[in-house]
Amino acid sequence: MTTSNHTFLRALLKQPIEYTPIWMMRQAGRYLPEYNETRARAGDFLTLCKTPALATEVTLQPLDRFPLDAAILFSDILTIPDAMGLGLYFAQGEGPMFERPLRDEKSISALKVPDPGEDLRYVMDAVAQIRKALNGRVPLIGFSGSPFTLACYMVEGRGGTDFREIKTMLYNRPELLHQILEKNTQAVTAYLNAQIDSGAQAVMIFDTWGGVLSHTAYREFSLEYMRQIVANLRRECNGERIPNIVFTKGGGLWLKTIADIGCDAIGLDWTIDIGEARRQVGEQVALQGNLDPSVLFSSPQVIVKEVEKILTSFGNGSGHVFNLGHGISQFTSPEHAAALVEAVHSMSRRFHAAS
Repeated sequence: MTTSNHTFLRALLKQPIEYTPIWMMRQAGRYLPEYNETRARAGDFLTLCKTPALATEVTLQPLDRFPLDAAILFSDILTIPDAMGLGLYFAQGEGPMFERPLRDEKSISALKVPDPGEDLRYVMDAVAQIRKALNGRVPLIGFSGSPFTLACYMVEGRGGTDFREIKTMLYNRPELLHQILEKNTQAVTAYLNAQIDSGAQAVMIFDTWGGVLSHTAYREFSLEYMRQIVANLRRECNGERIPNIVFTKGGGLWLKTIADIGCDAIGLDWTIDIGEARRQVGEQVALQGNLDPSVLFSSPQVIVKEVEKILTSFGNGSGHVFNLGHGISQFTSPEHAAALVEAVHSMSRRFHAAS
């Protein structure tokens, strides 16, 4: 099945394009009334994730509303620890929780790497259904959490923590954390490759919590494991190149070392100037980002100005996928998201005139 809009994939590979492509992290989500209607019909968030027809429906909703340049699989980063048997559930108003967090040697040793074709079949079915439903409109992005970010939830037992449990393990019993990270790395590699086999045309690793680590701990406990994943990802499927993106929130201090692991693109949060990031990585990788999601709470006129700042800072040529620096807020007006997409598409063409 051919894709009619290759702009996103070409930008990740730094090939000539006519305009800067855009998609938004968490683009299928609670800021859209149609998503809330589908989620209510599903009954709860996990049922929505685990029902391929519903996951397909919400994945396509933002594409029906905005002329985005990529779709991203609707799922959750915690599908892997859920498949490992940690008892994932979502408490009302409290986010994800685990019934059986990893706190001792026995539970860590018993941890099994899930088979994506069996234990996570619903995700692969969703990828295949979404790819078919897209019918070549835009490319489909698959994703996973990074080994360290998954470990944060698995050890803490919940989100929104001060990382006391996992950092205590990191410094007191680093060998235990390495055991978890090794199993997570096997799981993430198999999971992403299975998504590629099922139809994903690019994959992204979300290292949401890597930025909470110290300089040396980041390299040892997060980056090294993402390097192993990138080294073992499928780079081609059905004759098409499959680019990969690594995103460490708070990772602006480590851009060159991230680029050196062999990824195709680095996701940026809003705390670093994208022009400075480009100077640091040169032609080594593409960059994705990096508008502060809170800009979307302002007026459309301000959104246009902030878009222009980022496009101007990146400068001429390919290698930039426009995105937010993190997920879009549930309180964002869809009209403001539309203004963002329009601004990127219309204002970026002059930066590609010589491509």
